[in-house]
Amino acid sequence: MEALAHGLLPLSALRTISQKEHRCRHVGSIHFLSSPVPSSLKFSAPIKYRSGIIRMQEEYELKQMKDMAAAKKRWDSLIRDGKVKVLTPREAGYAIQLSNKTLLDVRPSMERKKAWVKGSTWIPIFDVDTSLELGILSRKATNFLLGGWWSGVPSLSYNKQFLSNVEEKFAKDTDLIVACQKGLRSIAACEVLYNAGYNNIFWVQGGLEAAEEEDLEREGPQPFKFAGIGGLSEFLGWTDQQRDAAAKEGWGYRLAFSARLVGVVLAADALFIGAQKVGQYLQELRTH
Repeated sequence: MEALAHGLLPLSALRTISQKEHRCRHVGSIHFLSSPVPSSLKFSAPIKYRSGIIRMQEEYELKQMKDMAAAKKRWDSLIRDGKVKVLTPREAGYAIQLSNKTLLDVRPSMERKKAWVKGSTWIPIFDVDTSLELGILSRKATNFLLGGWWSGVPSLSYNKQFLSNVEEKFAKDTDLIVACQKGLRSIAACEVLYNAGYNNIFWVQGGLEAAEEEDLEREGPQPFKFAGIGGLSEFLGWTDQQRDAAAKEGWGYRLAFSARLVGVVLAADALFIGAQKVGQYLQELRTH
């Protein structure tokens, strides 16, 4: 099961290009500002260290992309061979209403609590890792710095209890409609379930984000399309989902987010000016 978990983890490969660019920008600056070595060595050591970091990152990204490509081939094969049936969100809604099929929601908790299908069963295949281990905390910090602050997507870990939790609730011949936010984690869950002996599996193509409000009976404070957004991008209304909503809602919707943007700019200016004042004050204290 652990090996399978590693096979699913390449989902993070989708963000590796931007992560690499961000790391390349900041690795060197840390060393030039804080290195205690003589000036003659201040250039060679950071360059060697930086090249090593970049090489390790590139090797990791290459492995991620290879693993993702291999996983996609397996998932395509499951669908092509009819081992996993494909449903649109609307078809899934009909199946739930007319034939009493069970919808298995495999999204992480931060998406589930925003919107969920009425009567669905929630068992996440990936979820927010609440461990306080040093390695986990380091990964969370890295994830935040490399875009988590903007997207609101936290560091996720494979739920090792996923299969056992499903087996506790559902027999192997149960009709299961598996859904996540965009369709990627749910097809990975379908593979896990099929390999475990479940043979009546239905995958919601495009995930709940592809659903219109009338397709599925929703519960929760937000529309399905907004359940996967977060961070500063959501606060400012700079996500594709919010732009689509703004096109329908009109100027009132846009003005609310424009006001937030103005507030953020003013707050940033205030912090910058405050930092300058503090710096001047500290400089004066040193000179006296």
